[in-house]
Parts: sequence; structure tokens; C-alpha cells
Amino acid sequence: MVCTRLLVHTMSEQDTQAKRRRREHSPALKRELIERSLQPGASVSGIALASGINANLLFKWRREYLRASARALVSATPTTKPVLLPVTIEAPTPEVTAAPTAAPPTSRANSGSIEIDIGGARIRLRGAVDEASVRVVLQSLRGLA
Repeated sequence: MVCTRLLVHTMSEQDTQAKRRRREHSPALKRELIERSLQPGASVSGIALASGINANLLFKWRREYLRASARALVSATPTTKPVLLPVTIEAPTPEVTAAPTAAPPTSRANSGSIEIDIGGARIRLRGAVDEASVRVVLQSLRGLA
């Protein structure tokens, strides 16, 4: 029977590397990248790639910056209570209205139409309609109502 020797290593015996830490970016770098990315026509992905960071990280920084800016704007806005203003109501002045003038006769027939719904009746007036005819129809309907 062949006996082999089994070698067991424990964690303390292994050469372990230090834990990987997240990179920490300076506030100045973040501010510069955010400002560049907020310029019209700027490519967030391009700026992130050129700076050696992930585009999602730059988008996150932008969101945080815009939220903080919005909160600062809201908190800087003074909150004032509404004020009631005095109102004065004056009697209406009589309006001077000119008598309606009849439209000058045209050489071609008017192709417009007028529809009037009164009560359960509907009146349609087509073509050239003179004022006297409309008045007679309306007075007749008033008498029926």
C-alpha cells in the first residue's frame, strides 16, 4: 500500500490579496464631468469613456446633481401667504351700439347656411337670407313657444 502525504493549506498560509476597494473620485472631477455632460449636444457616454468611468456612473452623478439643484431651488423660493386685494365694482357704462348695416348686395349667391335650434324645432336657412325673413321666422317660433 502506498501512502501519500496530503498537504492542507489554511487561509492564513495563503498569499491573499488586499480586498478590492471602490475607486473614489474627487468632487471636483465629478463636478467637471457633470457640467460637461449637461452642455447641449454633449454625449454622456463619450465623456464617460474619455474619462475612464462607466457611463451609468456619470448618469447617476447627473441625476443626483439635478435632484439636489431642484431641492435647493424649492427651498430657496420664499413661501408667502396669499394676499387678498381690494376690488371695487362700478356700475356698467351704457354702451353705444351702432345700428347694424345691411351687407352690400353681391353679384353671386351666398353659399353659407344658418341653423337655429329652438325648443324642438330646427330651422335651416341656406343661401342669401335677408334680415326681415329671419325676424319673421323667429317671431313665429316665439309665438309657438
